[in-house]
Amino acid sequence: MNQLNVSDYIAKSDFRRFHLILLIIGFFCVIFDGYDTAVFGAILPPMMKEWHLSPVEAGALGSYSLFGMLFGAITFGVLADRFGRKRMVAATVILFSLFTALGGVAPGPKLFGAFRFMAGLGLGGILPNAIALLTDYSPQKSRTTITAIMMCGYCLGGMLSPFIGILAIGEYGWRFVLWMGAAPLIFLPIAYRYMPESSFVLLRDGRRAELLALLARIDPTSRIGSDVQLVETHEASKQLPLASLFNEGRGLSTGMFTAAIFFHLILGYGLINWLPKLMLEAGFTMNSSLMFLIVLQCGAIVGTLVMGYAGDRYSLKRILVGLYLLGTVTMVLFALNRSAAWAYVLIAVAGVPVVGAQNLVQVYMSQFYPAFVRSSALGFSSSVGRVGGMLGPLLAGWLVSMSFSIHNMFFAFAIPGLLSALAISMVQHRYSSDRSRQEQKRMKMQLLGAGEK
Repeated sequence: MNQLNVSDYIAKSDFRRFHLILLIIGFFCVIFDGYDTAVFGAILPPMMKEWHLSPVEAGALGSYSLFGMLFGAITFGVLADRFGRKRMVAATVILFSLFTALGGVAPGPKLFGAFRFMAGLGLGGILPNAIALLTDYSPQKSRTTITAIMMCGYCLGGMLSPFIGILAIGEYGWRFVLWMGAAPLIFLPIAYRYMPESSFVLLRDGRRAELLALLARIDPTSRIGSDVQLVETHEASKQLPLASLFNEGRGLSTGMFTAAIFFHLILGYGLINWLPKLMLEAGFTMNSSLMFLIVLQCGAIVGTLVMGYAGDRYSLKRILVGLYLLGTVTMVLFALNRSAAWAYVLIAVAGVPVVGAQNLVQVYMSQFYPAFVRSSALGFSSSVGRVGGMLGPLLAGWLVSMSFSIHNMFFAFAIPGLLSALAISMVQHRYSSDRSRQEQKRMKMQLLGAGEK
């Protein structure tokens, strides 16, 4: 019986209408993930004023959603590898959209914190599944670029919340910015209809007809006969998905990915949550302070696109090491800067490593691990790494309460980038799933050549 490797069939495909629809769906989901993640920084100054919060209290409040992300990332990542990514994407979108909007009716910080925790469950779970689903179906030759384009939606959402804050807070109050987070609930039914299930889930569950229909959409010119057996490069392990993250030489790399995300999120969430407040303390107006968040995300979009394109041609590992080091250098330059004009330039440049690197490390991870543990890998590392995201706002709030100057704050922000660069440099790329597939093909070619001789 003839065999067809599903992963290889998809990897060799060209970009078609099927991929475009999937990219649009992922882009849509990730926009609002970025919006709801960055919304706290946009509403922080007026919320602190209304509820009379101290910097430490505000920092703790900002960590509630991150605490939810910690549980959401690992929970929905593992569930997706067991029960399919499609349902988990829908569940996470409902969670973060509903509870972000409910935060806008909270009468005080306690209930607001509970709503942010529930929203965090969805915020933590959406990215591992959206990235994994898009990686499952993307052509090999443009996989990094396609996923990077989707991740730009995260940056666009991060721009959207401060932009709406600039337009609406003065007129309608800070709660209106949260209510806008419910928008995905309107469009989710349409997105769910056109969203495919992961190919490995369809193959594992014996849903051959559904899988063949998807493969026909991926390549309408190809015909797969009824006698063809569909197989996968990596058979799904009978172990728990998390155990597979440490098998076949992947243990050290899993630890290093997690460490890189941990240190980077200290920088990312500390900066995003406190940047408007720090700029207010530096003498900028409220609108100008929110504009720094927009500039940061603009730099992230450009950086993600450029680095994503480069990632399809050069080593993602080396690109990431360079980006993390760029983050360190940028924070040091910002600490030394005394010019308002240069502050905007440096924040734009900082967007490339601060947000763009976080996008690309997840793209790299999605390609590093086999399909059957892809969501679990992203969920596990993101979940443990979220501890760094929780510490970021808390540490920043503590430093503000200790009367650290804005320049000393940015010196402190420079340290995590250096540690992330060190961690990612220790990832063992030779155990990557894509590397293994390439080596298998090379061995087959060598065996065929030897047979001909």
